Amino acid sequence: MKNWKITGLIATLIIVLSVPAYLLKEKYFRRPTVSRPVATFVGNKKCMDCHRAEYDKWQNSHHDNAMDVASDATVLGDFDNAVVEFHGVTTRFYRKDDKFFTSTQGPDGKIGDFEITHTFGWYPLQQYLVPFPGGRLQCLPIAWDVKEKKWYHLYPNDTIDPKDWLYWTNGAQNWNGMCAECHSTNLKKNYNIQSDAYQTTWSEIDVSCEACHGPGSRHVEWAELPDMARPQTANYELVVKAKGMNSREQVELCAPCHSRRAILGDYTHAEPDLLDSMLPSLLTPELYFAEGQILEEVYVYGSFTQSKMYRRNVRCSDCHDVHSIKKVKEGNALCLQCHRASIYDTKAHHFHKRKGEKGEPIKSAEGKVLFEVGTGAECVQCHMPERPYMVIDYRADHSFRIPRPDLSIKLGSPNACNRCHVDKTDQWSDEYITKWYGPGRRAHYGMIIDEGRNRSPVAHQNLIKLAADPLYPVIVRSTALSLLAAYSGKETSRAYELALMDDEALIRRTAVDHINVSDPKRQTAILTSMLYDTVKSVRIEAARRMTELADPQLDDAQKLVFQSSLDEYQKSMEYSADFAFGRYNLANLYVALKQPQRAVESYLAAIKIDNLFYPAKVNLAMLYNQTGKNDKAEILLREVATSHPEMYEVQYSLGLLLAEEKKYAEAANYLKQAAKGLPKRARIHYNLGLLLQHLKQDSDAEASLLKAQELEPDNLDYLYALADFYLKRNKLKKARSIAQEMVARHPTQRIGRDMLNIIEKDLETLSN
Repeated sequence: MKNWKITGLIATLIIVLSVPAYLLKEKYFRRPTVSRPVATFVGNKKCMDCHRAEYDKWQNSHHDNAMDVASDATVLGDFDNAVVEFHGVTTRFYRKDDKFFTSTQGPDGKIGDFEITHTFGWYPLQQYLVPFPGGRLQCLPIAWDVKEKKWYHLYPNDTIDPKDWLYWTNGAQNWNGMCAECHSTNLKKNYNIQSDAYQTTWSEIDVSCEACHGPGSRHVEWAELPDMARPQTANYELVVKAKGMNSREQVELCAPCHSRRAILGDYTHAEPDLLDSMLPSLLTPELYFAEGQILEEVYVYGSFTQSKMYRRNVRCSDCHDVHSIKKVKEGNALCLQCHRASIYDTKAHHFHKRKGEKGEPIKSAEGKVLFEVGTGAECVQCHMPERPYMVIDYRADHSFRIPRPDLSIKLGSPNACNRCHVDKTDQWSDEYITKWYGPGRRAHYGMIIDEGRNRSPVAHQNLIKLAADPLYPVIVRSTALSLLAAYSGKETSRAYELALMDDEALIRRTAVDHINVSDPKRQTAILTSMLYDTVKSVRIEAARRMTELADPQLDDAQKLVFQSSLDEYQKSMEYSADFAFGRYNLANLYVALKQPQRAVESYLAAIKIDNLFYPAKVNLAMLYNQTGKNDKAEILLREVATSHPEMYEVQYSLGLLLAEEKKYAEAANYLKQAAKGLPKRARIHYNLGLLLQHLKQDSDAEASLLKAQELEPDNLDYLYALADFYLKRNKLKKARSIAQEMVARHPTQRIGRDMLNIIEKDLETLSN
């Protein structure tokens, strides 16, 4: 431990002077590959003869019913002229010539008739797809509740405008980009950025055998040989292992669908690393509570990889049959495969009544039964609490956490106790937990994540330690790294440099995304080394970051690697160009490459896709400002400032722009809002002080300039502005005091001495 700092320095030097060690390991110790025919998809009928038991389990499973052509056999909803009304809109579901139709509000807000061609999902709800021009399939906002046998609206509390991205004929409900890849086999999105159209294809409409096992043509050829003629071969000529997977391999096989993620391209099953095809979302405030519990729909992977189960090599198939998707055992028996019944399936552990024991069920304030007697004795109720998505689809948190009402008190996050005991407080639950299990709770990373989200000064060192600690889940460490971006300085830079050497691609990628050392040459050397990373998401992020460098000095070989990785990045963003973020990232790339017209076109395309996507508006406004189109910039910034008044950076930018346009009074109002929202930003107070001077609001101007100088006492600009303010108002003693501070703090700068000489002469004149 005492040599840790020396080791860290050596590791840092290796980054700059050489290709990282894990890359050399890949290069020199990877087995040579043998050229084989490319495997193709053959369909499940080629599998069923040899794998009948697995095929029978798969039939009628959720995967089998993930998507289908609308027919009498597949449609579950009531299409017998069923009429429903939601948000003042009357919708009718009916049949015509053996086809399925709906009469509802269309893309222009007017009532129209639309044919339903496909079903989507099976239980607990079923959605329906409507074809539109450009190869699009769109999900209706009204779905069928399979359990209650009724139609319901997916946004029961929101009236969504037809221009909104969330509206059913727009991008958020587009099957091709939002849903398709996880509901069909061998899905190719085939989005054309020039025509803004899709030619989406699949080999099988549902999630079939090859969705998990990969293209099976070589395996079928091998299997069709006579028994004695089959050569010994790795993995029976399958692209994906059928047997012998370790827990991580199996979990990552499921992750391309069962995770919240950004997609880098069509999934081929041949990617060596998970992050070659996708980028898992971190524990962001929009998706997770601070301590990692699921907030929005995150599809299991991000929560499961936080769990002790995952660290102990538990895998999906330990609980779920991989072909039927059903649980391998019911009730507590599922957990008792590993956990001792004599310890954990007892009242001494869970302190709740079992089913059949006398007691009152838990009811809502309206008297509805929420939980029956015996529910609390079920392991999953305490360790896998559920949250509803799409209104009625309850998904369990797979982080298998111990209930922590104490964290609910500190962080405002939910806990399993109050999920049932809705009439009780978090304090009540914490008292019982303490009574049952004793006082004292382990420190939890959620406290550090929460501090980091709130940019607390005490979080800095804690985030550094959390990011570097291999005992914590990778997603947690990566989240800590991302939060470190709010804390500049040498220690943060060093934490990022050490993270670049980590074995985990997600940690390296997060470090590449945020690293920003003060020395441009060192920054170039670090990012250049990461262009050689074996994992796609890491090297393309390194290439993107390098476009931010003014003049990277690369040799010819490095230029080739850089251009190759940059091309990969651009193709990945073009793959997602049907989303606002894809066009936005392309626009940022074009700005960096000094292609302003292409950048403008891409920003406008992002805004067209989602008019509420404010990052595109803000960056386009900045680009307009740089090219002298302040009128257009002002319109965009006003839109964002109005819709997002909490975005004080935008208020600041708009204030500066209005000042540039000589709209001083209005500019001051926006700068005041920015200064109030970002009270520690000295530059905002400085600019506000200068503007208030011009408006002859001397008292407020002085207060703003003093605040700027208080926040950054060494800043020569702020000292000069304050001295000049006092000098012009003939407050010479105050001016002299500030000028003396200028000289003391910046002895090599002539401006302080000149200012002091002027003030001394004025004082001498007054005294005479």
